Amino acid sequence: MGHRLSKIYTRTGDAGTTGLGDGSRVAKDDLRIIALGDVDELNAIVGVLRAEIQHSTLLEKADWDNTLSLIQHWLFDLGGEVCIPNYTLLQAKSIDFLEHDIDVMNESLPMLKDFILPSGTLTCSYAHQARAVCRRAERSLISLQQAEQNIQPIALQLLNRLSDWFFVASRTLQRQAGGTEVLWQKNINDTLG
Repeated sequence: MGHRLSKIYTRTGDAGTTGLGDGSRVAKDDLRIIALGDVDELNAIVGVLRAEIQHSTLLEKADWDNTLSLIQHWLFDLGGEVCIPNYTLLQAKSIDFLEHDIDVMNESLPMLKDFILPSGTLTCSYAHQARAVCRRAERSLISLQQAEQNIQPIALQLLNRLSDWFFVASRTLQRQAGGTEVLWQKNINDTLG
């Protein structure tokens, strides 16, 4: 990284444009900036999830923190790829890691027979929120890919796999805290009388 921020405000964005990593300027509502913002929001919610896990007395903190740290670094790399068109930082081993971790977590979970609600403990709920934001980031990146055709396939794979990881992590976090999933009830209105 060649540039360091010595001054946070630059006033260069006051007219509704922002600079990309290659020096070009685009509107702040450009598809690239929308995707970059969604990836940034996902990284922020992962930070919240990490902080909540650190405050939990029921969870295996080190394992979760190590994995979530990797995820945050990969998301920052993904942001770099989005910010600098045709730039590559992500590696396939991140996908392999996530798939392996999903498989390991799934081994201890019962098979799902019903839909689950994004609810439960606070850590479980933050994992569900991360999953939802991840899906939005994936949709934004797909829109950018369709418009510009310069997004690396691994970027889309990472977000797709991450949303799966967050779903399985939500279930695992809920069970590690001693709970079970909150199941969707098909005919909930029938209970209203």
